Formats: sequence, structure tokens, C-alpha cells
Amino acid sequence: MLQGLATELGPWSWWIVAFALLAAELIAPGVFLIWIGLAALVIGALSLLLWQTAFWAWQLQLVMFAALSVVFALLGRKYFGRNRATSDEPFLNQREASLVGRTSTLQEPIVEGRGRIRLDDTWWPVNGEDLPAGTRVKIASARGRTLTVEPLER
Repeated sequence: MLQGLATELGPWSWWIVAFALLAAELIAPGVFLIWIGLAALVIGALSLLLWQTAFWAWQLQLVMFAALSVVFALLGRKYFGRNRATSDEPFLNQREASLVGRTSTLQEPIVEGRGRIRLDDTWWPVNGEDLPAGTRVKIASARGRTLTVEPLER
């Protein structure tokens, strides 16, 4: 049935498939069907030129369509997959990373490498060398919810 329809429509069958895929991309955007639709457009353009030739069988068309779909999807992902947008708040959803470089006062002493500080309205567990409570420290790094601190030089 589909082979008969494709034979009857000729090279225009690829154009119909292409526009159906591009319309589906508009209805359910995910930036994936566009690449398959572009591959169908290319095969449709080639079909307009090569429809009457002996080697342009439906098997070759399907293989080329599949290959072009993969190539276009990979190229599209490579080109459009990069996040080029720069943010004015690069640590928006990375609260711990935004704390690196800040200073605070130890609320509890660091004993055996562990202590606590208070930053803004939150208590943070810290790691570092043993220091008494009240020592000014600088946050050197963050891993998970635990901050690594080092004493400020006086």
C-alpha cells in the first residue's frame, strides 16, 4: 500500500513526509523531528532530479534518508547543543559554588577537621584545619553541602 502510494505520488511523497515531520515538530517541539524533516527535504529534492534513473530505487532512498537523518541530527546537536548564553548569575542554581571566596567567622571550633559556620541565615558544615571558634575563615571550596575553609591571614 505505501509502496503503491509512493510510486503514485513520485518524488512528491518525500516532500509530503518532510512537511508532515516539520509540522509535527511545530506541534510537539523537541528540536529532533526538524533534522529528520530536513533529511526528507533533501531526499525529496534529489528525487525530483533522479526519479527516472535506474539506480534511484526506494531502497537507496530509504538508506540515504536514514543516513542523512543521523548526520543532520548529529550536526544539529553539535551546532545548537552548545549553551552560548552567558548569564549575569552563573551560580544561580549552585548555591555552594557561589559561596567560594566568601569569609565568615567560625561559630563552632573545627575539631578533628570538622566544624560549623553561619552564612546569612544558614548553618554550614565545614572541613579544614583545627581552629578555635571565632576565627575568621575564607571558603576555599564546596563539595555537596560541606564547605572547605582556610584561616584568613592577618
